[in-house]
Amino acid sequence: MTELAWISTAISNARPQAMGALLRYFRDLDAAEEAFQDACLRALKNWPKNGPPRDPAAWLIFVGRNSGIDAVRKRAKQAPMPEEDQISDLEDAERDIAERLDGAHYRDDILRLLFICCHPDLPATQQIAVALRIVSGLTVKQIARAFLVGESAMEQRITRAKARIADAGVPFETPGAVERSERLAAVAAMVYLIFNEGYSTNSGEAPARAPLCEEAIRLARLLLRLFQTEPEIMGLTALLLLQHARAPARFDENGEIVLLEDQDRSLWSRKMIDEGLALVDKALRHRKPGPYQVQAAIAALHARAAVAEDTDWNEIDLLYGLLEQMQPSPVVTLNRAVAVSKVRGPEAALAMIEPLEERLSGYFHFFGLRGGLLMQLGRNEEARVAFDRAIALANTAAEAAHIRMHIDRLIKESAEKSSIQKAR
Repeated sequence: MTELAWISTAISNARPQAMGALLRYFRDLDAAEEAFQDACLRALKNWPKNGPPRDPAAWLIFVGRNSGIDAVRKRAKQAPMPEEDQISDLEDAERDIAERLDGAHYRDDILRLLFICCHPDLPATQQIAVALRIVSGLTVKQIARAFLVGESAMEQRITRAKARIADAGVPFETPGAVERSERLAAVAAMVYLIFNEGYSTNSGEAPARAPLCEEAIRLARLLLRLFQTEPEIMGLTALLLLQHARAPARFDENGEIVLLEDQDRSLWSRKMIDEGLALVDKALRHRKPGPYQVQAAIAALHARAAVAEDTDWNEIDLLYGLLEQMQPSPVVTLNRAVAVSKVRGPEAALAMIEPLEERLSGYFHFFGLRGGLLMQLGRNEEARVAFDRAIALANTAAEAAHIRMHIDRLIKESAEKSSIQKAR
């Protein structure tokens, strides 16, 4: 690893802890971010010369705090910043801060930081954007590219989010046990949203949005370090790993969507799958099932099937039934219908989703599945209507292209049938 690479990795890994502590000191997102950036610049200057500090996070916190205090003093026209040689040798101060950053302190700082980013007054897109900027350290340009918007538009979105957080007067005190539990659920949901922003894409956008999936996995692993015995965080991390493991097989060479059952499973990341499966097994041993664990268990059944035909659809049906009880949702029922179609046939699945049409009238996947089930039943005209509706609701070009493939198949079958009838 090059010198610049190890410094970049160390700073990236230390960022959530350092930003959390600096936010506690300054109680202002902009001030904390400016202090951290200044500490990073000093790290780039000092670490190559003096070697890596024993605890990079403690070093960045100490230097960032000094920098922030100096900024306040300068605004008040008080004493200048100490000379560089006075803060370059940080061994004693670094040890003192590192010793005080025990597990609970570290956990509360980062949870506070993450919870502020997912403040309920913010729309989900702003929550994700500000979290990627403040917690993950992605540049505005990187975030804008991932969200497929202009850089200035994203800058405005993040600025508005920060202003809203400041106006909301979010408390900075250490959260109690109940608050911590509530915040953890909110943070886990935000991490899952970040992942979905990266996962819901087409092949052309995948390279730009893949970092969102990778960052969500990094944040989930961070949460798992902080809450090592929390089965739902194990489930969340496992779910993200098992889903992202399929990324290399999700699109063909033409950029078309490849359905799960048709994917080349040799392209799946075995390393991610093994890590995900181990976490699923560990989480389930706690016997405290939750929605992320159930979704991870479903993903694990797909991952364990060497070929699509080996998939245990009966168990998947049962797991979706459990998920329906935990999180009643028409989308969960729609997903369960796929398993039902494999176990009890397309007619049973169609009967299950028909009552959902009103609630899912603007949902691409409802009409895609309905069209597919109707096609299996030979009701081609109805299938064509459903597929046309799906194309109108497609979120990506790849989704629309996938449905057009089904329509082309219907047209071909119709032409062949007409030709046979004429021949008679």
